[in-house]
Amino acid sequence: MSGHSPFRAEALRDARVNAGLTQHQLANRIGVAGGERVSRWELGTSTPTPAILSKLAKVLGVRIADLLADADGPADLRLLRLEAGYGSRETARRAHLAAATYIRWEAGAFSRMPADAELTPLARVLDVRLKVLRDALEESRRRREV
Repeated sequence: MSGHSPFRAEALRDARVNAGLTQHQLANRIGVAGGERVSRWELGTSTPTPAILSKLAKVLGVRIADLLADADGPADLRLLRLEAGYGSRETARRAHLAAATYIRWEAGAFSRMPADAELTPLARVLDVRLKVLRDALEESRRRREV
């Protein structure tokens, strides 16, 4: 994840311990080599990619939001993307959007709700209904205004 990371290292450690897994066992279950990488995530010296974050949540039986510092309340566009396991540029590419446009939407920096024709491919990529996507965009905009 680029820029400021909302990833909560201590939440990962707590979820792993609650699941009764060692760092090495968790690494094996999510398909990464050794427990050293899990250790770095738990120490906060590195952060998992969106795809790995999605795997971690599934294996540990938690929501992705539980592993993020600022994911309380309704889902915003960033959370939908992370739940789908994609980075922002990959999401834009898959939805046939300019990366700058997608990043602006995720930041809530838009004045009008994008048209359904623009949102439909993105909803497909994120595997959500159009209404869920619109609600997430509104939440992204609301958080920007706070």
